[in-house]
Amino acid sequence: MTELLALGSAVCYGSADFFGGLTARRVSTIATVVVTQFVGLVLLLMALPFLPAAVVSPQDWLWGIAAGLSGGVGVALLYRALAVGTMAVVAPITAVCAAIIPVLFAFAMGERLRLLTTVGIALALIAIALVSQQPTPPDPAEGRRTKRALPPGVLLALLAGVAVGIFFLSLARTKSAAGMWPLIAARLTSVTLFGLMALATGRTLRMSTRATGTAVAGGTLDMLANALYMIAARIGPLSIVATLASLYPASTVMLARLLLGERLSFVQITGIACALVAVLIIVGTSG
Repeated sequence: MTELLALGSAVCYGSADFFGGLTARRVSTIATVVVTQFVGLVLLLMALPFLPAAVVSPQDWLWGIAAGLSGGVGVALLYRALAVGTMAVVAPITAVCAAIIPVLFAFAMGERLRLLTTVGIALALIAIALVSQQPTPPDPAEGRRTKRALPPGVLLALLAGVAVGIFFLSLARTKSAAGMWPLIAARLTSVTLFGLMALATGRTLRMSTRATGTAVAGGTLDMLANALYMIAARIGPLSIVATLASLYPASTVMLARLLLGERLSFVQITGIACALVAVLIIVGTSG
């Protein structure tokens, strides 16, 4: 069950990033973050009457606020990177950093894994790195491949990964008894933060109908991903849950290929294959 929840969160995260990045190509990053985060908050509030009663400790509120700050910054950096760079490159690079932080924390806290499970986690990280490889185009003047500068959005992707990793870790530290309230605290924090930034910078939050549609889709999928991840992290080993959730670039890459025509290199296809093998190893050895 834990693995399925984590994988479900990965699919939703990757799809949410695709639609969020698509929105950020049409409107400002701040507007994209505010709308997508607000959509998730509204959905959570609508679901509250149907959720079990919760007991929220002060620590849960603090971890929720920490998740809101780190997640909001991470999403903003990621959406900007997806807007200016190639999605098939940006998403996996972010995932590498996002996976490493909670996994290292889990190891530091004494979590022990089977050898084969460790191999699966290592293969998953290798897969993410392979998917992030960008083929170098040939120089038309010299008829050979040439070196080029760092691809657009890579630095932003690295910074986004650190912030998203802290977000993953913060949600995982909340207690099951708190229910979805830490997510509500996180969303209130991020919406308030970027709403104030929009006011301070004079950025409009208005969007076209098309941009609104992709923003709503991104916000809905992102909230579903967060809920699945938080549940999985509360009942399963953090290192496994975080690693499986960090396989989300596979869905981002596939959507970018199908809907935007971004091409996959042989190395990227190999990376996706490695990711699938890693999932089978982790799921098969973590029970």
